[in-house]
Amino acid sequence: SVPACCSARYNLALLACFGFFLLYALRVNLSVALVDMVEPNTSSAKNVTSNVCPEHSSTINVPRNTTGEKYSWDAETQGWILGSFFYGYIITQIPGGYLASRIGGKLLLGFGIFGTSVFTLLTPLAANLGVGYLIAVRALEGLGEGVTFPAMHSMWSSWAPPLERSKLLSISYAGAQLGTVVSLPLSGLICYYMNWVYVFYIFGALGVLWWFFWMLLVSDTPEAHKSISHAEREYILSSLKDQLSTQKSVPWRPMLGSLPLWAIVVAHFSYNWTFYTLLTLLPTYMKEILRFDAQENGFLSALPYFGCWLCIILSGQIADYLREKQNFSTVCVRKSFTLIGMIGPALFLVAAGFIGCNYSLAVAFVTISTTLGGFCTSGYSINHLDIAPSYAGILLGITNSFATIPGMVGPVIAKNLTHNNTVGEWQMVFYIAASINLFGAIFFALFASGEVQDWAVSGYHLHRN
Repeated sequence: SVPACCSARYNLALLACFGFFLLYALRVNLSVALVDMVEPNTSSAKNVTSNVCPEHSSTINVPRNTTGEKYSWDAETQGWILGSFFYGYIITQIPGGYLASRIGGKLLLGFGIFGTSVFTLLTPLAANLGVGYLIAVRALEGLGEGVTFPAMHSMWSSWAPPLERSKLLSISYAGAQLGTVVSLPLSGLICYYMNWVYVFYIFGALGVLWWFFWMLLVSDTPEAHKSISHAEREYILSSLKDQLSTQKSVPWRPMLGSLPLWAIVVAHFSYNWTFYTLLTLLPTYMKEILRFDAQENGFLSALPYFGCWLCIILSGQIADYLREKQNFSTVCVRKSFTLIGMIGPALFLVAAGFIGCNYSLAVAFVTISTTLGGFCTSGYSINHLDIAPSYAGILLGITNSFATIPGMVGPVIAKNLTHNNTVGEWQMVFYIAASINLFGAIFFALFASGEVQDWAVSGYHLHRN
C-alpha cells in the first residue's frame, strides 16, 4: 500500500477533522453563551433544586465582565432557541446526500461550513433584533450543517480504500468530539473575560478562514486532485474498482427496502437518543440533583467528549487492523464495535442514576459511558460505505434524518419526566435511554451487513430481467 504520511487522502482526513471541529464548536457555543445572554432572574425562577444532596459549590464568584447585552427570555423561549438548530438540520440531510452525489462533496461541505460561520457571525446582531431573528439564524445554521456529514460520506466513497475506511473516517469525524471538548470550556472563558458576543465572532471567523484552505487544497476525487502522487491515485482507484456504481439514477425502491440500511437507521437513532439527552441535560442533572455546578467547571463537562474523541481515533485504528491483518470480516467488526459502543454506555448510564450523591463517581460513569460510545464510529457509523459506497451520502442523509429526531424529542420528554427533579424521575430518564440503546444494538447485530449490496452496484438492473 501507499505510505500514509503526507498523502492526499490523509491530508483530506486532517482538513475534514478541522472542519468538523469548527462545525461542532459553532453548534455548542450557544448553549454556553446563552447562560450569559439571559438576565439572571428569568431562567432560575421555575427550577426546583432537589435537596437530596448537599451543595459542593464553595467557589467565590469573581466579578466577571458584564458588558454584554442581557435579554429576558424565559425557560421555554430558551428551549426554542436551542432546539431551532435541529429543525433546520433535519431538512437538508437527504437533499444533502443527493446533491453531494450530483455536484460533489467538496463544494457542499465547504459552503455548508462557510454558511454556518457567516450566520454565527450574525448571531449577536440577530439577538439584538429579537428572539424571532435569533431562532431563524439558528435554524439557518442547522440547514448549513445538515449537508456536511452526507457530503463527507460522499467524498470518502471515492477517496477511502476499503481497508482504510475506519482509520480515515474516524480521523475526520473525531474532529466533532474535539470541537465539543475545546469549545465548551473556551466559550466559558471568552464569556468570562471578554463578552459573550466574541464567542460568536471568534469561532465564526475561524470557520471562514478554514473555508479558504478547504477550497484551495481539496478535490472531490483522486482523479481531480492536483498534487496527488501517481502511485496513490492508482492505489485508491484500483481498491474501489468493483465497489462503485456507474448508473446515474438512484435505486430508491431497493434502497429503502434494504434491511441492512434499516439496521443502521435503528442503531443511529438509538445512539443519538442517549447522546443528545446527555449533551443537553447533563449540566441540569449535575446542577439540580448533585448540586454541583458544571458551568463553573467547564473542564468536567468537556471530559466525556475528550474520552470519546480518544476512543474514536483508537477504535478506528483497531478496526482496520482487525480487518486487514487478522482477517476479521467487515460485518463482524462493525457488529462487535456497535455492541460495545451501545451496551457499554447503557450500563454506565443506568449506574450513574444509582450512586446517590457521589458526584465524582457520577462524572466517572458518564465519562466512561460517553467514551465507550466512540466505538460506534467504526461500527454502524461508517457501515453506509460498506453496503453502498456509491450512495453513502444519501444513506447517511436517510439515517441521520431519523437520528436527528432524538435531538428534538429526547430532551423534551426528559424535561417532562423530571418535573420535581427527584432522583427517581432521573433514573427513569436514564432507564429509557439505556433500553433504547440496548434495542438498537441488538437490532443492528441481527440485521447488519458488511458486503456491498446488489442494488448498489451498476448492472443491478440486468440481473432481474
